[in-house]
Amino acid sequence: MELINVEAQIKKSNSALLKRLPRFVINGLARICYQDEINRILTKYEDAVGFDFLPKILKELNIQVEIEGLENLPESGKCFFVANHPFGIADGLILTNIIATKYGELKAIGNEVFVLIPQLQPFIAAVNVFGINPKEYLQCLDQVFNSEIPITHFPAGKVSRIRSLKVRDNKWHKSFVSKSVSCKRAVVPFYFCGRNSNLFYAVFLFRKTFGIKANLELALLPHELFNKRNKTIRVKIGTPISHQTFDKSKSPQEWADYVQNKVYGLK
Repeated sequence: MELINVEAQIKKSNSALLKRLPRFVINGLARICYQDEINRILTKYEDAVGFDFLPKILKELNIQVEIEGLENLPESGKCFFVANHPFGIADGLILTNIIATKYGELKAIGNEVFVLIPQLQPFIAAVNVFGINPKEYLQCLDQVFNSEIPITHFPAGKVSRIRSLKVRDNKWHKSFVSKSVSCKRAVVPFYFCGRNSNLFYAVFLFRKTFGIKANLELALLPHELFNKRNKTIRVKIGTPISHQTFDKSKSPQEWADYVQNKVYGLK
């Protein structure tokens, strides 16, 4: 099974520049993206769909998880489980695995690219984090928000970068606050300890310095996942925040900033 094919994706792209890339550059990109290794793992676990897949992939990479605050998970899963986003893939796998283990079901608001992986399709509520979401995405999201199903979410929408000499998310989007109020969902904060490699941030700083708009560092996210192999990732879970907390004393964006600061306060 070959779900990841860098060359095929480049050929389907609308970028004339990408289509002119020489063969050795495309091969290099495939190696950086761990194309063969990812396809090997997806083939190995092609029958492990949904929640069965999460622990298997963590075990395959020998990623150990230390969790502080499991007692803070409420009995009712009708919550937004929100977290900082320092890693890009590993934190998503761990967050969904924790919630799936506790509640047996969930929907993860995630980049639409994850829908391409069959093992992840059952619990992905797709969004386009880089552009306008089509009507069907918004309709599906509304159904999820109004359900009783637990929802995991990275409100930053993008992986943490270096900001003011610190690795930190950009400003969190406010939508989860508005939906928390309208759908009566508590918000449960998660904090992931750690960061990506110096290479990831170096590429980010390079493109920012030279005004390159394309998110070149995103190609390194598979590298960052495999860089977590044989390591321990620490997670801290804070106390739930009732939807009633988000009153008119602050704007939705100010409340989103408040929750973001609460998450970083767990550090």
